[in-house]
Amino acid sequence: MSEVDDAVRRFRSAVDAAVDRGRRAVGEAGDRNAAFRRATGELADRVRRGAAPVRREELTPDRLRTAATGFRVDRRLPVEQLPQGAELLSEHSLVQKKDTGSGNTGEPPRNRRRDGRTDDDEDFSQERILY
Repeated sequence: MSEVDDAVRRFRSAVDAAVDRGRRAVGEAGDRNAAFRRATGELADRVRRGAAPVRREELTPDRLRTAATGFRVDRRLPVEQLPQGAELLSEHSLVQKKDTGSGNTGEPPRNRRRDGRTDDDEDFSQERILY
């Protein structure tokens, strides 16, 4: 076997190993993402029912909640209105919150596409090619 054939064989072997590692990493990341989404959904359900134990040191600061809400609104994503930290600490507010409702069903808007009038031709966030 010539040196060129041996180098090509080693290169192909290295590429195959890299592709295998990449596929494994994608699978593991998908599993972690699914587990995180499941845990987050379960926590949100417990908060809605008033069954989540709340400790003051676990509350999200208002500035981070505002930033996260702004991020989701800017991208026309659904924003569920959950109780603020102080409301969570008081037991009566959860009952009142359940009774009155927030009016936001948590469903995404009917049309999530941008209006198309922007001049940002590099925004592919609404395209399926990212998946």
